[in-house]
Amino acid sequence: MQKSREGRDELPEDFFIPMVLETPNVTALSPFLVPQTHLGSPGIFMAMAAFMFVLIALGAPINALTIFCTAKYKKLRSHLNYILVNLAVSNLLVICIGSTTAFYSFSQMYFALGPTACKIEGFAATLGGMVSLWSLAVVAFERFLVICKPLGNFTFRGSHALLGCALTWLFGLVAALPPLFGWSRYIPEGLQCSCGPDWYTSANKWNNESYVIFLFCFCFGVPLAVIIFSYGRLLLTLRTVARQQEQSATTQKAEREVTRMVVVMVLGFLVCWAPYAAFALWVVTHRGRPFEVGLASLPSVFSKASTVYNPVIYVLMNKQVPPGGAGGA
Repeated sequence: MQKSREGRDELPEDFFIPMVLETPNVTALSPFLVPQTHLGSPGIFMAMAAFMFVLIALGAPINALTIFCTAKYKKLRSHLNYILVNLAVSNLLVICIGSTTAFYSFSQMYFALGPTACKIEGFAATLGGMVSLWSLAVVAFERFLVICKPLGNFTFRGSHALLGCALTWLFGLVAALPPLFGWSRYIPEGLQCSCGPDWYTSANKWNNESYVIFLFCFCFGVPLAVIIFSYGRLLLTLRTVARQQEQSATTQKAEREVTRMVVVMVLGFLVCWAPYAAFALWVVTHRGRPFEVGLASLPSVFSKASTVYNPVIYVLMNKQVPPGGAGGA
């Protein structure tokens, strides 16, 4: 925090509301240090704070319970469940830093913790989000390897599961670190109560846009392709088994239930990440076009909500694609 010649507080250049402010709410103090009610009514801010509180209250116990149960019960410590624990850890990272920071800021109606906290929150939320996203892709690919057996007699071991977990964190760091070193940056977004990569300012245009394109391709397009391919092959394999065992009611039931679960998994992925990817890409490709600032908060909210519904889908509901392979399905 620096002082201007008039003695007013000024924030660093990379911490600002990226739009022209035409509001009587801007006081003698820096406009970033007062409630941003010109961007939305107090009721909207309080509703967002309440929603963040619900995510924290539900997400923290669910993810912590996933880790606790896996550690306590030996039968749950299968190789393929390692990645589900990895998913829970990444969710807790988002909850403990991203969601709690957003909850406090929404309750204050502005990002009240300052530039450094903004970078920490933006980095942690991006890292946790990317690890979570890639974990979903690794889960799909691991199930494809185990159930469809494309490598013949290949045996999926604990070392392979741990490698998959390590890759998710490597890919997460590749995605989350660049804004800390000059490729894009972390700034307040939407209603200015949470921080994320700069995808909607015109400053350093190509620098920011190239990063958004990188995220869209590497952190959305590739994982989505892996998920669709893996679960598509899984369904084909189960249908083949079902045709070979037409008289088996159990096999037919398993196919229907797995089909339903795969649809839920893919839809969960799209609900989580499609709004963020689509909105960011739209802003990048429609520079100068007006948009509702409040809407910029919705993609971030959807992605944070995944910390609740992903564990429900992948841990609590997923009983029909077990770690044991096609025989258990």
